[in-house]
Amino acid sequence: MEEAETHACSILVATQEVTATSRHYVDRLFDPDPQKVLQGVIDMKNAVIGNNKQKANLIVLGAVPRLLYLLQQPSSSLELRTECAVVLGSLAMGTENNIKSLVDCHIIPALLQGLLCQDLCFIEACLRCLRTVFISPVTPVQLLYPDPTVIPHLMSLLSRSQRTQEYITQIFSHCCKTPEHQTILYNHGAIQNIAPLLNSPSYKVQMQALKCFSVLAYENAQVSMTLVNVLVDGELLSQVFVRMMQRDRPIEMQLTAAKCLTYMCRAGAIRTDDTCIVLKTLPCLVRMCSKERLLEERVEGAETLAYLMEPDVELQRIASVTDHLVAMLADYFKYPSSVSAIADIKRLDHDLKHAHELRQAAFKLYASLGANDEDVRKKITETENMMDRIVSGLSESSIKVRLAAVRCLHSLSRSVQQLRTSFHDHAVWKPLMKLLQNAPDEVLVMASSTLCNLLLEFSPSKEPILESGVIELLCSLTQSDSPALRVNGIWALMNMAFQADQKVKVEIVRALGTEQLFRLLSDPDANVLMKTLGLLRNLLSTRPHIDQIMSSHGKQIMQAVTLILEGEHSIEVKEQTLCILANIADGNTAKELIMTNDDMLQKIKSYMGHSNVKLQLAATFCVSNLIWNEEDGSQERQDKLREMGFVDILHKLTQASDPSLCDRAKTAMQQYLA
Repeated sequence: MEEAETHACSILVATQEVTATSRHYVDRLFDPDPQKVLQGVIDMKNAVIGNNKQKANLIVLGAVPRLLYLLQQPSSSLELRTECAVVLGSLAMGTENNIKSLVDCHIIPALLQGLLCQDLCFIEACLRCLRTVFISPVTPVQLLYPDPTVIPHLMSLLSRSQRTQEYITQIFSHCCKTPEHQTILYNHGAIQNIAPLLNSPSYKVQMQALKCFSVLAYENAQVSMTLVNVLVDGELLSQVFVRMMQRDRPIEMQLTAAKCLTYMCRAGAIRTDDTCIVLKTLPCLVRMCSKERLLEERVEGAETLAYLMEPDVELQRIASVTDHLVAMLADYFKYPSSVSAIADIKRLDHDLKHAHELRQAAFKLYASLGANDEDVRKKITETENMMDRIVSGLSESSIKVRLAAVRCLHSLSRSVQQLRTSFHDHAVWKPLMKLLQNAPDEVLVMASSTLCNLLLEFSPSKEPILESGVIELLCSLTQSDSPALRVNGIWALMNMAFQADQKVKVEIVRALGTEQLFRLLSDPDANVLMKTLGLLRNLLSTRPHIDQIMSSHGKQIMQAVTLILEGEHSIEVKEQTLCILANIADGNTAKELIMTNDDMLQKIKSYMGHSNVKLQLAATFCVSNLIWNEEDGSQERQDKLREMGFVDILHKLTQASDPSLCDRAKTAMQQYLA
């Protein structure tokens, strides 16, 4: 007990000593003699270098407001003002809490004001401190933009020295986070001012300029289209980027140049079959995925490559046969292994903490690779333990890994072959259902899209999923505020209802409720409407089902059909609605709901004369079902439609230029002749 007390006591004494010396430094800033103040600032500078504790103490004791005051005082000498900026820059190098304190003391406007001074040393000290503050994740980047004179002034300072070039481009690349920021920088001449810096003799300046172009071009067509035509010392910018991807360049430079070209390509400024993409950018990014690279390089390489080829089938195919990429990604799951040659214990510790980022990147890249090509998907699922890895990825603690794993699963679920084999063998639906219970929206969208594919009629997973109580879950998705989730919920129900037995259909109608079904039929989102019509069409198939559903919900369904046929809807929506009507017309008792509704018959008649063939076909099919010979009451129905002028229209349609329409009209006419 004695020992503990003595130990605590000595810590207290040590803290008091530090605080006492710190207070002494702060007190000297208030000396009336300017020379002593200057010496005090210089001593403070030497005391804080590499000493986070000392930095924190000085901040707590109020050094920052005093240093900022001295920095802004017109009576302060240039040397004093410069030394104040240097000390503030050093304090900013400490912890995130230090940065927060500096920002709270309004350091940013004070330093930006300081840039109006003509002295280069002072300007560089202010910029160095601004750079350190802005690259911290706790600093709101918005603070660079409120004063409209700041960006043009920073552009004008680019020509002053290599240091101003390095710091300013680093500030820009960290503070360009939104399309608005991209536009502000673009409008103030960022491209013309920064392009020459790519040929700077300083590597640091080249790198920061390159990073600026990557953040400016990301998902920005205007910037990307401009970049394509920029010349740097007579050389096209894209060629400068290609040079920077050469194997003898530092990895960071290769990777950032590849990102610039990737973003320009995705923004539509470079074609996906351009040699600079196919022969330079893609192979460079594949190289970044090899196990020789550092963890963060492998992550960035894989994620950039996934983004590059996401919309392009040909790039996916080329990447899948480049350098055994599919097998190379399998190593992302074994890292760091017990045999990883990491001599540096700090590095090992870092990599263990970030290993999940590798898994996330691998899943993303597999998702992109397998988006379209059946052979590539097969290759992926046959990679060692791949399905097991995806299944365990679905329940990882990191939300990003779960999202990437489900994206990968979704990509593979587009394959009929995989749905029938590996998906079934690994009971993928179980972890997927678990994931759907309480996930954030972006995970829900991907997981429910995958579920839609697992519910297709040829998928062996369909039965067990049905038995697991999925209908309630899907019905709840249709009530989501997110249109994507409503679409997926209704889409999955549509797939489930396809060729389903009566029990399943009745359960869907019961769980969804007619009120919700009709709410979805007036959904503002066209996709939701289309899928709801698809569900209705699948529910109303096979005669006993049609008759049963129409006997209990006929009036409302006919009302909904009327509203859609009268409304301002696309051809696809109206065609689907007429197909539903044709299904109703195929019922034994259900068809009477159409025959006793003259208004509806007139609508069908008008669609037979529509300018769009698809609508004419669907309407004619409807008539065909109403007048089919072998059914009870067909004679009365034929007579009624003849009186209403349908036969004349059918006769005209037998002369139609479209062969399908002509055949369908002839088939209908034969009912009258039989």
